[in-house]
Amino acid sequence: MSRLFGSVRSRATLGATLVVAVALVAAGTALLLSLRANLTGEAGTRAERSAQAVASELAARTPLDKLSGLDAEDTPVQITDEDGVLLAASEDLERITGTGTAEVTPAPGRSDADDDRDGEDDDRDDDSLDPGEITPGASYTNGTATIDGDTEDYRFAAVEVETPDRGRLTVHAGAPLAAEHSAVGTALTAMLIGFPLLLGVVAAVTWLVTGRALRPVEGIRREMAAITASEDLRRRVPEPATHDEIARLARTTNATLAALEASVERQRAFVADASHELRSPIASLRTQLEVAAAHPELLDLDGAVEDTVRLQNLAADLLLLARLDAGERPAGTRVDLAALARETAAGRERVTVEAEPVEVSGSRGQLARVLANLLDNAERHARERITVTVRREGGEAVVGVADDGEGVAGADRERIFERFVRLDAARSRDDGGAGLGLAIARDVAVRHGGTLTAGAASAGGALFALRLPLAGREPGHAPGLDRP
Repeated sequence: MSRLFGSVRSRATLGATLVVAVALVAAGTALLLSLRANLTGEAGTRAERSAQAVASELAARTPLDKLSGLDAEDTPVQITDEDGVLLAASEDLERITGTGTAEVTPAPGRSDADDDRDGEDDDRDDDSLDPGEITPGASYTNGTATIDGDTEDYRFAAVEVETPDRGRLTVHAGAPLAAEHSAVGTALTAMLIGFPLLLGVVAAVTWLVTGRALRPVEGIRREMAAITASEDLRRRVPEPATHDEIARLARTTNATLAALEASVERQRAFVADASHELRSPIASLRTQLEVAAAHPELLDLDGAVEDTVRLQNLAADLLLLARLDAGERPAGTRVDLAALARETAAGRERVTVEAEPVEVSGSRGQLARVLANLLDNAERHARERITVTVRREGGEAVVGVADDGEGVAGADRERIFERFVRLDAARSRDDGGAGLGLAIARDVAVRHGGTLTAGAASAGGALFALRLPLAGREPGHAPGLDRP
């Protein structure tokens, strides 16, 4: 059973069919009850009219054997006195139930004269009737009657009449319920035949419509399975030419695949670039060690130390980038950027700091790394002077690092923040580093909810602007926040 209804299509079909079935049963039951009540009410109305007609004749002193209502073939009539004694009944009536009087033959020895009253009921209670008066309403019961050997169900109406000569009499008249039974039976038969057919149509339509609606989902699933098997992230799932949820799912899936492809390509490029950058200092260090092993007098100790330091710094940069890519978030401690800028600039001869006290929330070590990387970059390109400014601007702290060098061309102001990127003017490994400083600086800024951009300084060189939310403020969604 779980396998039979294991798909969305089968569950949707079953659910829709069950809902429609419940609605049809409820509507059919209400229809049958309403139809039965209406037809029963009509039968009761006919029975009441017959009883009222007989009561009118009794009120007019018509003898019992002259009553026209007793001759009707399909309307059984009984007349009883106050004691429940049967006085008259339809001549073809053989058996009756539901009127409270089972007799169908009048009691012997009772004639019109014997039924005369001499005023013994003068002290009638409040609900008594005046002579010749008929009760305005009737009471109803259901029963059966056998007339000329045919037994049928009837709706009986009981009407009371106060006769001048016989006292209070009760007239029971019935109307057949055959029409009600026939109509209800016909409607029930139609429902028993039509409801299953209608449910079959509903199930079939739901199955077809659901299958058509879910067909793009199956296409997306197959393509995703093929992508997983082939590991080809350049492939995309088909997008239906609609504007519904499935089309949005396909577009979101393709966007996810594109982001995943870009991430994998970046990772591959990163691994390749890291391997290339590591190969050079390792090869240089190995060459020096091999030469020293063969000719100790030729050992370049300073060069070996320089290559080792360079290798150590590169490994530290790669480790930090790996932690940032893994989603490491900075600690929420308060950091005074003015004090941090002065501390980082200490010992650098060409650096001037102009700072006002501004506090941000984050990692002091990572923010110090950002400032150090910006100052290292400025020192490689500045001619004479580097200026560091720290100020408050709205709800942000702004740190500017400006130099008087040649500056950065507009086309390169975003490219310099990519990993392992060196501009033509800084291709030297000795002067330009590994090309990770600015990439690390921007990643740290983004992880702190801020931004890092490059522009032009007033002195003609480059200006790097670091913007961070002030301590105690919620950081906004900075551009590139989700970039690895």
